[in-house]
Amino acid sequence: MKTIKEITPLKSNAPFVILRHKNAKFDYSIHYHNEFELNLITNLKGKRIVGDSIEECDSVDLTLLGPDLKHIWKSNEEISNADVTTIQFQEQFLPPKILDYEIFKDIRTLLESSKRGISIQDPTKTKIVKKISRLKDADHFGSFLLFLEILHDLSKSDDKKILSSAAGNNYSQHSESRRITIVINYIENNYNKQIKLATLAEMINMSESAFSHYFKKRTGQSFIKYLLDHRLSIVTKLLSETNIPINEISYMTGFITLSNFNRSFKKKHGVSPKQYRINYINHVEE
Repeated sequence: MKTIKEITPLKSNAPFVILRHKNAKFDYSIHYHNEFELNLITNLKGKRIVGDSIEECDSVDLTLLGPDLKHIWKSNEEISNADVTTIQFQEQFLPPKILDYEIFKDIRTLLESSKRGISIQDPTKTKIVKKISRLKDADHFGSFLLFLEILHDLSKSDDKKILSSAAGNNYSQHSESRRITIVINYIENNYNKQIKLATLAEMINMSESAFSHYFKKRTGQSFIKYLLDHRLSIVTKLLSETNIPINEISYMTGFITLSNFNRSFKKKHGVSPKQYRINYINHVEE
């Protein structure tokens, strides 16, 4: 289950690099790198692992992956006919000042979200695949403009699906609110304990009802749902990266009973913790 850090061929003076592979064998190890990656795979029948997400892929797979996010694709076929086009680019491929402009707000949000991995669905996928086929070398000015157009299209699309849970990539959503940062930091440092809504409300001088409304507005989730998702994301990380017994993982991540732990995990991932670990090991090491 060892994860390898990949050194990409991207040069410091290039905005991005385009890599194309025909009949890809998918024989590399699960890996990560410091760069963003827009990955297009065609003629694929297999599985994709991104962070703690494991999904079946069929025919055309288009994903946007952020830095340091572990990932791997595995083909179900002995002889692969899959073609891969990978576009890698640095986090600073656009200066921070430009990303602060209002017209780049959606792209900035897209790149932040990609740190958990994004799967792009149709009809946007078909549209982007056509534009990727038109991309030429990275030093071609027209290609740079087309690449920005691709990112803009993705940022405006509703056909996006977040793949990995937050802790699956050590992901932390940056927030301009000092109060929500205090709360999120407290949850991340105390998820293995019983956390009461009243405690968090008191920390930022709010009533419980006002805090509940505020928290959901800032995170898009209720406090209970956010805490549960955070705990489960830690669980998947421990299942995939350690050999710690499952009952110990349940205790370590703040679940009161093993039955509640198993029920909550299966509801989110569709399989038991034991089966998730088996699936992960099989897909990564096969």
